[in-house]
Amino acid sequence: MKHIRFDWAIKKILRDKVNFVILEGFISELIGESIKIDTVLESESNQSSEESKLNRVDILARSNQGELLLIEVQNSTEQDYFHRMLYGASSLIIDYLNRGEPYSSIKKVYSINIVYFSLGRGNDYVYEGRTEFLGRHLSDRLELSGTQKELFKIENIHKIFPEYYLLRVNKFDDSTRDSLDEWIYFLKNSEIKDSFAAKGLPEAKERLREDTLDLAESQAYKKYLKDKQYEISILETTKIAAELEGWKRGRREEQLNIAKAMRVAGSKLDFIAQVTGLSLAELESLG
Repeated sequence: MKHIRFDWAIKKILRDKVNFVILEGFISELIGESIKIDTVLESESNQSSEESKLNRVDILARSNQGELLLIEVQNSTEQDYFHRMLYGASSLIIDYLNRGEPYSSIKKVYSINIVYFSLGRGNDYVYEGRTEFLGRHLSDRLELSGTQKELFKIENIHKIFPEYYLLRVNKFDDSTRDSLDEWIYFLKNSEIKDSFAAKGLPEAKERLREDTLDLAESQAYKKYLKDKQYEISILETTKIAAELEGWKRGRREEQLNIAKAMRVAGSKLDFIAQVTGLSLAELESLG
């Protein structure tokens, strides 16, 4: 049974309150806490009406506890993606703190990033980032005081700061070891196996089937897949061209270095040309 891609679901289906259970399940499995979504808000990219925006899709939700949950799907390479993760979380903090409100009113932000490209260096496919303060001299962890815990209704300092979750989907080996892996399998393969029971997946299995789309939605989804395939082809072609150009530059530098060494050794120009593949004119220009 075919299921629609998660990024398409974010654009079209998961914004409906009746389907919040799917997002709630995914987020709950990822962060290890039970999450209930109150509403879907507007964020930087989901304000756009462009149907052809394939590179990045996101959805911003607010939990019943007032936490901000930003889920972003990034399909193609962005070298400064870490910086944009920081910018996105920081922007939410500013956007949702009204002028004159105390700093204690800052909303907790969860930045959940699903990437389909090789980001950074590492062997895992799930990474978490939290803010902690460690003593330089004693290596102890700074904690909230009893008064702060009672005042802010939290137990740990990291609950104040944004938390980052990064799923490098293409690094997943398709072996499901726990319930979160079942979700990542779906994110990678757009398939939900009958044995999967992670939170939100039973609902996703029924509501995200391709055959549940009406005619207009089905046509739009097929166009989305076709456009994405074309985009990926263009990106791969560009990458190959860049690598080939780099190889050519590297090979030419190697040819020139060999030619210079042979000139120093007293080799004749026609022999150097045979060895390196350089023309006589190029060799003569070396002096």
